[in-house]
Amino acid sequence: MMKRLRASFYRRTDVLQIARDLLGKLLVTHFEEGQTAGRIVEVEAYNGISDKASHAYGNRHTARTSVMYRAGGVAYVYLCYGIHHLFNVVTNVEGIPHAILIRAIEPVKGTAIMMQRMNRNKMDYSIGRGPGNVSKALGIDKLHTGASLLDKSIFIADDGFQLNPKQLRAGPRIGVDYAEEDALLPYRFYIAGNPFVSGTKNYRS
Repeated sequence: MMKRLRASFYRRTDVLQIARDLLGKLLVTHFEEGQTAGRIVEVEAYNGISDKASHAYGNRHTARTSVMYRAGGVAYVYLCYGIHHLFNVVTNVEGIPHAILIRAIEPVKGTAIMMQRMNRNKMDYSIGRGPGNVSKALGIDKLHTGASLLDKSIFIADDGFQLNPKQLRAGPRIGVDYAEEDALLPYRFYIAGNPFVSGTKNYRS
């Protein structure tokens, strides 16, 4: 049975701990096509105004980043390279722009819908691998930025899955070379051995 995460989960102060806690949870969408869900297997934490990799670094306020300053438990979705929609979870209290990028999911429910959205005729490990594919598989786009994760359309749930601590890995984030020394921070967390994690090459036959 899935239990939707409460506001208190997102409004804690430690973005790194929340990022680790998201591993193994289910990211669920319920749109017209039906319900789809994927287990979160890779995330990246962004530590607000002090983090050079964050869109809110230096207390930057723009029309796009304003949602990051809301109380935790809302979606921050932006378009990357004019192609990919990237889904982030806003955390902490109002005024502190912490966020966590969902980099990869393992499809759990609604795989036929996911394949249709990605124009695939069979399931493989690329469905849900990489943040652009996460949003595409789950039907998320930038129109969903600001959506409450406490509602029924997009939410994160706990289904009782227990992550083996030995499988938890941390390392530098991907694609943030512009962040200088902050690019080296071990703010990427993932489940070791899961084939949907970025950088793995094997595909389902």
